Amino acid sequence: MTRRQGFQAIAAAGTAALAAPPLFSAPDGGRLKQGVSLWTYQKWFDLDALCKEAVRIGLKGIDLVTPDQYATVKKYGLIPSMTSGSGPNTIPIGLNRLENHDKVLESVKRDITLAAEANVQNVITFSGNRKGMPDGEGLENCLIGLNKIKGYAEEKGVTVNLELLNSKVNHKDYMADHSAWGFELMKRVNSPKIKLLFDIYHMQIMEGDLIRNIRAGIDFIGHFHTGGNPGRNEIDDTQEVNWHAVAKAIADTGYQGFLSHEFIPVKTPPIRGLEQAFEICRV
Repeated sequence: MTRRQGFQAIAAAGTAALAAPPLFSAPDGGRLKQGVSLWTYQKWFDLDALCKEAVRIGLKGIDLVTPDQYATVKKYGLIPSMTSGSGPNTIPIGLNRLENHDKVLESVKRDITLAAEANVQNVITFSGNRKGMPDGEGLENCLIGLNKIKGYAEEKGVTVNLELLNSKVNHKDYMADHSAWGFELMKRVNSPKIKLLFDIYHMQIMEGDLIRNIRAGIDFIGHFHTGGNPGRNEIDDTQEVNWHAVAKAIADTGYQGFLSHEFIPVKTPPIRGLEQAFEICRV
């Protein structure tokens, strides 16, 4: 587990539960390409096993994989839908501080190069933590950093996605914690290959008003993550978001990227939650 080591709350599900018969096999995913984040299922499945389940369910991508895992994902006809960032390109150390630019951008450039060689479309980056810095100053510094890398991203045909995260529950002090801040940054960068990773779970915690914000900023969004709130568990009727309505609103914009599930399963067996998420977001 790399960037999400902070989430240690994965509940035990039991080995016997994994042997339960599947509920369905649904190859038609509707208008949205759906994926799953590898780290959320690593307790129960290795990459090969998760890829097999993804194909059976009807998912199209595996999120947050490293370049050495691309070949395994592709072997199953799936897409490595988002690269996992590597140090020092990490959540707390981002582009909002000028002194981080050289080392972070070197990491991002390496990710872009390897992604382009493998025909992978998305890599990840972060704003970094505030540490007392005003949001306006951080935005300007992120703009400087993204402007340095956007030409290379455009040349290689790879999208750099800066992730929006909550600073209330999971990532204290993280700067890119509201969609308006991210949309303004994207507006200023003005590149088809610099986008936001709009994590719906995180933005529900910080601001809600999901459908309105998604519609307003869809041109700036390159990727979506899901996760039930509260708890970041399955996106079922125990959660406060109407996920089918959100998925339909995203699809109605004509969005062509991925909607990838990044929730921690707590139900038995854990794969049921992924099957259910696929059905809920099949619009």
